[in-house]
Amino acid sequence: MSKVVFIVAHDTGNPNSTAAGNINYYQNSRNEISASAHLFVDDKEIIECIPTGLLEMKAEKAWHVLYNLTTDNKMYGVNANDCAIGVEYCFGSNINSNEAYARFIWVMAYLCYFYKLDPAKAIVGHHILDPGRKIDPKNGLSKCGRTYEQMLKDVVTEYKECTKEESKGVSDVNQDEKIYQVQNQIKYLYSLSQGADKKKADWANACLLKVYDSMKEKKLL
Repeated sequence: MSKVVFIVAHDTGNPNSTAAGNINYYQNSRNEISASAHLFVDDKEIIECIPTGLLEMKAEKAWHVLYNLTTDNKMYGVNANDCAIGVEYCFGSNINSNEAYARFIWVMAYLCYFYKLDPAKAIVGHHILDPGRKIDPKNGLSKCGRTYEQMLKDVVTEYKECTKEESKGVSDVNQDEKIYQVQNQIKYLYSLSQGADKKKADWANACLLKVYDSMKEKKLL
């Protein structure tokens, strides 16, 4: 796969099948069928079936959307199998739907972060791309009382939550850098004020006085 442009949300369509069970199925039938997906998610595991690029191996093509469809090209300018990661949601009575859903949302948000995709635009359901045949992930989501529209919103929320601390960290670094620069400027002005050049000393003292007044006004002193 030359690049990752978007993410396709699926469900397995097979209630009570686990992530590990689906992986075993595709591994055992890899020479018999031309269908696969990159990730399978249940309440206990997120398992990679086809390389996504998140681990050591480069992302590879998975056959999770029909090639003769046109919606993927209209929406993203590429074929899904060539440039999209397919994520499968596992559901059923033997699977904790809240845990599985949380992992499903998180991994799609992380894929957006990893590949620098806009989470509000880069995720599409299989049913959108192939409306004549597919109902996933709407079907699987409905079994846990959730909608496709909610899923899209939850991925955006998760993405923002996960990147909040990183943004805060960058902001803190920038603030520290600004403080460091101001401190250096004050030190420089002070050294000039103590120098033999009277003009420079007077100028430096005037600047220091302005800095002092400004800091006092802002209650920094």
